[in-house]
Amino acid sequence: MTPHPSLPGRLADASIADTDQSWPVARSESVYDTPYVTLRSDTIVDPSGDEHTRAVVQPNGAVGVLALDQDDRVLLVEQYRHPVGRRLLELPAGTLDVAGEEPLEAAVRELAEEADVIAAEWSSILQLLATPGYSTERWEVFLASDLRPVPEADRTVREAEEADMLQWWLPFDEALDAVLNGRISDSMTVAGILATHALRQR
Repeated sequence: MTPHPSLPGRLADASIADTDQSWPVARSESVYDTPYVTLRSDTIVDPSGDEHTRAVVQPNGAVGVLALDQDDRVLLVEQYRHPVGRRLLELPAGTLDVAGEEPLEAAVRELAEEADVIAAEWSSILQLLATPGYSTERWEVFLASDLRPVPEADRTVREAEEADMLQWWLPFDEALDAVLNGRISDSMTVAGILATHALRQR
């Protein structure tokens, strides 16, 4: 490990990556438990032996879909989000709430349910930890292309906030501008659009 020549820290190379580590847990208490999300309070022990209480939120995890049509327009859904009191522009997305369902299967399902769209081409472009300071939630974003509509008879009847959902097709470059100027702020959507842009520059 080589120190930085003039600043605190060490010089890294291309092999640097996140690593697994687990501090001992002295105590753990379940605070809230539902099929959608659980909350527990852990008391962890640091390397010096001191104890610290940490809240740990455990959602099911989620997937998102960046769907592009033949003219390089990205699909965005507009949905009311009660916790932030706003209608947000987002990628079609959803939680891993079907037992045994793989992330790609969930992405296929969510695209059909939220946007009435099927894709023939799929690839994983991004994996994220949503808020690792207090949550275990993991996200995976997929790129979907070669699109066609779900037949009318097979479309999902959407409920609650999803019943009020709108679908928009925005040129990809304009979606990128909307991210950079703050008109799109949902974190999975921001990450998916920026990752797609970065992949195109490589």
